[in-house]
Amino acid sequence: MAGADTDLIAGLDPEQLAAVRAPRGPVCVLAGAGTGKTRTIVSRIAHLIGSGHVTAGQVLAVTFTARAAGEMRTRLRAMGVPGAQARTFHSAALRQLRYFWPRVVGDAQWDLVETKLRLVGQAAHRAGTGTEREALRDLASEIEWAKASLIAPEDYPAAAARVRRDTPAAPELVAKVYAGYEALKNAARQLDFDDLLLHTAAALEEHSEVAEEFRDRYRSFVVDEYQDVTPLQQRVLDAWLGRRDDLTVVGDANQTIYSFAGASPRPLLDFTRRFPEAAVIRLERDYRSTPEVVSLANRVISAARDRPAGSRLRLVGQRPAGPEPRYAEYDDEPAEATAVAARVKELVEAGTPLSEIAVLYRINAQSEVYEQALTELEIPYLVRGGERFFARQEIRQAVAALRTAAFNAPEGELPAVVRSALAPVGLTEEPPAGGSAREKWGSLLALVELAEELAAADPDADLPRYVAELDQRAQAQHPPTVEGVTLASLHAAKGLEWDAVFLVGLVDGTLPIQHADGDDAAIEEERRLLYVGVTRAREHLSLSWALARTEGGKRYRRRSRFLYGLIPENHPTARVAASRQREMPRQAMARGMNPVRYCRVCGDKLVGTMPVKLGRCESCPSDLDEGLLEKLREWRMERSRGLKVPAYVIFTDATLLAIAEQRPADRAALVAISGVGATKLDRFGAEVLAIVAP
Repeated sequence: MAGADTDLIAGLDPEQLAAVRAPRGPVCVLAGAGTGKTRTIVSRIAHLIGSGHVTAGQVLAVTFTARAAGEMRTRLRAMGVPGAQARTFHSAALRQLRYFWPRVVGDAQWDLVETKLRLVGQAAHRAGTGTEREALRDLASEIEWAKASLIAPEDYPAAAARVRRDTPAAPELVAKVYAGYEALKNAARQLDFDDLLLHTAAALEEHSEVAEEFRDRYRSFVVDEYQDVTPLQQRVLDAWLGRRDDLTVVGDANQTIYSFAGASPRPLLDFTRRFPEAAVIRLERDYRSTPEVVSLANRVISAARDRPAGSRLRLVGQRPAGPEPRYAEYDDEPAEATAVAARVKELVEAGTPLSEIAVLYRINAQSEVYEQALTELEIPYLVRGGERFFARQEIRQAVAALRTAAFNAPEGELPAVVRSALAPVGLTEEPPAGGSAREKWGSLLALVELAEELAAADPDADLPRYVAELDQRAQAQHPPTVEGVTLASLHAAKGLEWDAVFLVGLVDGTLPIQHADGDDAAIEEERRLLYVGVTRAREHLSLSWALARTEGGKRYRRRSRFLYGLIPENHPTARVAASRQREMPRQAMARGMNPVRYCRVCGDKLVGTMPVKLGRCESCPSDLDEGLLEKLREWRMERSRGLKVPAYVIFTDATLLAIAEQRPADRAALVAISGVGATKLDRFGAEVLAIVAP
């Protein structure tokens, strides 16, 4: 046994070893990206079995994807413990429910719903709302969120209002469709995936003999990606455990990106409150990425607000040094895609395999321009987490509508004709609020942009010529699938990694997504998406954005607010306000002239007292850290009492607000804030910087 244990722990770092050898009982492993968590998990399972705490058949490990569960099973077999189960939550629940069903229900087992949209469509029709496919998709997703959040139909309107949910229809109407869907499903004696979890939890909660048999079988539980657990999944886990505490959870609050689906890091963050005696191990040694990539990842997440101190992980790169991340700004999206494709070709010619390169974007509608650019250079690609552009249902419908319109040979400018033909299939003047409808709208708009591109190249092109162009593009975009560059959304990239990663389309309105504005929690989730994207790269990392959507279009976009403070000041794309301020001649300063100040977000000249104070235009997005502002106010109150002066004498409210927004990291950055002069810098600077420091 000793020899086997020696083989098991060979090569583990001290923190991984501590997690593996932690005593039986509650264990929380806070594992950063690239820190070897999967190896740590399976090594702990093997150690518990090898040391006699449990038998292999008494272990149940659960995770969130079939791919992750399969990888865990493969590693467990390699370690000689094939009897330990590794499953998704739903797979484990389905297996248990099938076994206990005769005792819990007593009649024939209900089938799983094959086409949820059909039942949702029937319920929507009865509720008197639209039954278009994208609307039904949004309603189905909303029902899934409600069930994952343990919200019944009658409670949905109040719950949606409480969390300020961006609902796909009026909350009362969603609740009516939700109730109708449940009634239809139950009448057909069918279960959906969420029902598997609900019925499994109920079986264990309401039938003591079932719970006793289950808990006699399974003694030890491991939950991977614990930051993504939903209230429903937590309820199932609680039912599995009963009053026991033999539970190991592994997660990283920095990678919580599924809140829209009901996931919450709260169980991970509250683990030590529930289990005060729990062992907590932090894995921060990053074996995946170069120190340069790791440094950028740390800077991305360090700007996040409201991170509980105990959950903060700061990655430490363990690989040799590599190239610095690249930043690039382009006039328009086609130029950005062309440059990315050219760089991909350079990497491939230098020896990087196609399968080790990924282009990651925020929404699937962004893929088309990269599909085209890669196709033009004859670079194979794979679209992960979404259909190919021309295979999407809305695009097939759109092309059919364009073919029909082409028979009538409409007159007018090609882009206007295309836009008119696409209006009946969903291309409105303004984008929808979000969800599938917005994604469909983005795809349809891409067809208009293709028309603009064709019209620019051939002013005589008409609609039949355009339809023929679409057919040619669709036929050309079918490269071999065995080896290719990965095109994926940031959500679909979770859990994956590549040697080279291109993060593209990094503009405000896309990342963060437009409908996240005004919701601090949603903005922070968008920041975590960027963090996830950065940490997918092992060595080569490129971040880019385009100022216009179409070639030659108006350059109205701004790069993502998350990039400010990340791009080196000497980089051509930086254009930070501080560098503009330094352009003021010293003699002008000596003459007492006020320096011209520029917005730290958009770079425009600041006009007015408050914009100058805050360092940004009033219309530009705020980056306020509410928690930091409160700490600064408390500090100011204590100092004012000690000095027996009014609070504003220390710093005005506006100056504190500016500090909380800009979060200066050193004396130079602090004194650059209007209202912080040399005297106050000397007197209070060290204290303020200590408060601002994370």
